[in-house]
Amino acid sequence: MGLTDMNLNTVMAEIENLFGERSASAFPSEFSLGGVYLPPLFVASILGVTAATVTAMIMNRFRLARFFFYPPLVYVALMVIYTGLISNLFLPV
Repeated sequence: MGLTDMNLNTVMAEIENLFGERSASAFPSEFSLGGVYLPPLFVASILGVTAATVTAMIMNRFRLARFFFYPPLVYVALMVIYTGLISNLFLPV
């Protein structure tokens, strides 16, 4: 039986059987910090900037930044990459 013979509900049921069911209520949609609600993308961006800063400090410590044409652009790219990875892998959508 091919994928074209199956309807969407059957495909979703098989995916849930393979990977386990994760309910949406298990993950918060916002983070609460002292009664202030923070959106997940903001938290991911703060963590991404922090990770990019640590990476840039390590690159500067070992003089690896000299191999890049424009190191500030690499820093911005690292921020975007880390923010995307953190938001996709660790934070709820």
